[in-house]
Amino acid sequence: MGSAENLSFILKGIHQVKFEDRPVPEINNPHDVIVNVKYTGICGSDVHYWDHGAIGQFVLKEPMVLGHESSGVVSKVGPEVKAFKVGDHVAMEPGIPCRRCEPCKAGKYNLCEKMAFAATPPYDGTLAKYYTLPEDFCYRLPDSISLPEGALMEPLGVAVHIVKQASVSPGQNVVVFGAGPVGLLCCAVAKAFGATKIIAVDIQKPRLEFAQKFAATSIFEPSRVSAEENAQRIISENDLGRGADVAIDASGVEPSVHTGIHVLRPGGTYVQGGMGRSEMNFPIMAACTKELNLKGSFRYGSGDYKLAVQLVASGRINVKELISGTVKFEDAEQAFKDVKAGKGIKTLIAGPDTTV
Repeated sequence: MGSAENLSFILKGIHQVKFEDRPVPEINNPHDVIVNVKYTGICGSDVHYWDHGAIGQFVLKEPMVLGHESSGVVSKVGPEVKAFKVGDHVAMEPGIPCRRCEPCKAGKYNLCEKMAFAATPPYDGTLAKYYTLPEDFCYRLPDSISLPEGALMEPLGVAVHIVKQASVSPGQNVVVFGAGPVGLLCCAVAKAFGATKIIAVDIQKPRLEFAQKFAATSIFEPSRVSAEENAQRIISENDLGRGADVAIDASGVEPSVHTGIHVLRPGGTYVQGGMGRSEMNFPIMAACTKELNLKGSFRYGSGDYKLAVQLVASGRINVKELISGTVKFEDAEQAFKDVKAGKGIKTLIAGPDTTV
């Protein structure tokens, strides 16, 4: 491994990984930069590909580099790059849209049909020494944000997009289902947007305890009763009147979806951020009679990464608290096993040339 020029962590098949020295990328577009990747967070989707070999229509057919939550140092710039120079620290937005289709031109490039997203078959991810991106999909990290923190701009960007989809505004009450990294960051973003009450819901007590210390104003552990009963308990215990203004599901679990619909006041907003089964039962009568606003949320769009960096730089969100530990690049497979087992909140993998 020591002599490898571009050591990469490759998924060959279900639970089949290897380290491989890939060619060092070249600059083929004058607006591209090459980033020396320093830290990469392990995301649930990475683990899902490692564990199942597919997510919905995206099926692993050829070996693929894993990883997409990354930060690094600019090592080379194209001749037309104006925003960066060699040595700059950057957060990396890991999806490149076509820029020409209707969603792209409408500012919704996250819905681009030709999106080339890192570690989504057939596109390689960022768990390598070097990765190429257009300059406008890199975000300069100020001195106040470390490179490990920079790797968390990706899940924070997801949370920013979810909370923007919910149109959270000052004084509102928000219930967030799922206290994993994205759910926790949704709590933090909702707080930064001025939400008054932020209730985190999960079935794991350690995560709830962390949520309350991190950004939630209160927590709730569901009982083995109906979704309506759990929703009513959330409302009564938190004095939400006719219900919450906003419910965000970051779990993808059917009981949470049901409880989220029932916990809302008439005219409230529900956002589905977590991905679970492709189909599930849905309380459509409650959604209709309460005239709810129902939205999906997918990755991040224009301005989300920029705002994520600003929220951390200003001290309004502290992502450092979410980092459970950092492992050496050669220990990446064990790190995946640990994340699969539910250990920690956010585990980072150091780059091949990064000292832990």
